[in-house]
Amino acid sequence: MATAITSTLENAFAKDSQSTAIIVPSHPAVTISYQKLASDVRRFQQQLAKLGISPKSAVSIALPNSYEFIVSFIAASWQRAIAAPLNPAYKQSEFEFYIDDLSSAIALVPKGSFAQDAAAVRAARKYQAAIAECYYNGSEVVLDVKELGKLSGKGDHPIESAQPDDVALVLHTSGTTGRPKAVPLTHRNLLRTMKNIQATYQLTIKDRTMLVMPLFHVHGLLAGFLAPLASGGSVIVPLKFSASQFWKDFVEHKANWYTAVPTIHQILLRSPLPSPMPHIRFIRSCSSPLSPKTFYELEKALSAPVLEAYAMTEAAHQMTSNPLPPGKRMPGSVGIGQGVEVKILDQEGNEVAQGKEAEICIRGENVTKGYLNNPEANKSSFTKDGFFRTGDQGKKDRDGYVIITGRIKELINKGGEKISPIELDNVIAQNPAVAEAVSFALEDEMYGQDVGVAVVLKEGKKLTGEDLKAWMADKVAKFKLPKQVFFTDVMPKTATGKIQRRLVAEAMLKKETPKAKL
Repeated sequence: MATAITSTLENAFAKDSQSTAIIVPSHPAVTISYQKLASDVRRFQQQLAKLGISPKSAVSIALPNSYEFIVSFIAASWQRAIAAPLNPAYKQSEFEFYIDDLSSAIALVPKGSFAQDAAAVRAARKYQAAIAECYYNGSEVVLDVKELGKLSGKGDHPIESAQPDDVALVLHTSGTTGRPKAVPLTHRNLLRTMKNIQATYQLTIKDRTMLVMPLFHVHGLLAGFLAPLASGGSVIVPLKFSASQFWKDFVEHKANWYTAVPTIHQILLRSPLPSPMPHIRFIRSCSSPLSPKTFYELEKALSAPVLEAYAMTEAAHQMTSNPLPPGKRMPGSVGIGQGVEVKILDQEGNEVAQGKEAEICIRGENVTKGYLNNPEANKSSFTKDGFFRTGDQGKKDRDGYVIITGRIKELINKGGEKISPIELDNVIAQNPAVAEAVSFALEDEMYGQDVGVAVVLKEGKKLTGEDLKAWMADKVAKFKLPKQVFFTDVMPKTATGKIQRRLVAEAMLKKETPKAKL
């Protein structure tokens, strides 16, 4: 049975050690020890308590990747509050939705936001959340309260000590199927994922990662930051991802691995590489399908094993991963379960035969117990045996490696033939003129649905829809050939660089006339 000693963020990060925890690559770079981090977090927790932040208070964190984000996030969890990271680039209406949905007690914003009457400030004021600017002054993280809002008269709450089943983090799903759902993750959920990630990649005090994913996203927060820090290693935390600065910081501060979405891997492949190439222990890819083509290009260019993983917010991030060498890593597969039960189940919750496609379902200590205030979603999202339905269709090969064939609601149903858009993406990406490709369903009078493809060409390359169809003809069955090909300069993506087929389809169909209709 897990205990408070092993299952809280407070225990994980209250370390009295002079070893490096965080490097902020500014000029000059700021290096933070574990001892300094723990001291700053404790001081910030005391300030939150003095303001009136108590157990279950929601703390909206609208800060960029920074030391102040890190300190405020950990401090909120220590105080038994609920950290609710938000994309600082949101518009006012988006901030309003998330602040209202959790009835946030306070919104933390960057220095200068109050004077600028920034979107997050206006949204917080509308729902009477307290407003405080956060910034690091070189010696401590300052909590500069501008408005008390609903915390007025509620100050001087005692210092709390986190418990394993306290909700430490709430993130919202991306809302691809409707209204975003609030996912509560406890200290126990987070610690289990952190331990799973540490075990998968054999993370130790010797490892240092380069953070490129945003901390308001579960990928960056868990795999890019919390797990490596919990292992005793260190994390380089730039303000944002910059392709031109990435390798300079990676080399100067001696990183040896990183985790990112495929979009970022592709950007780095198109950027000048360092010479000599630093030693990279491994490269992790997650949050979106990695094409075998990009897999091989990465391994060749960076001389490091590429390990594709599979994750969801509801699972506190990681569920499966390809293993480190000498274990087998398989392009096109997201690997095997990592501290998580993975089964392929039919709609009745029964496991299907090995190799047969059905819904990928998971069960484990890292998985949320259910969405907040959404009994209907909870009923449909869990089987009678407690497995969470991921909404992804897939199968296991003979070695138990999971292969995702598509989102169940994204599969293209052409006259009864089920077509995997991921399969088509991987085929089209092999065309030498194609930089990116995203397949999606088009409404069709005859078949119900047909295939649409959005394509970004490589610089200087030319390709027509007819050319692409002819090139694909001997690579896929005739019924999988696209009906329409849309050419675009930029592929629509979420703030984390993740491609959502629905958004791509909507953007392409808004074009009055596609450049090619096949």
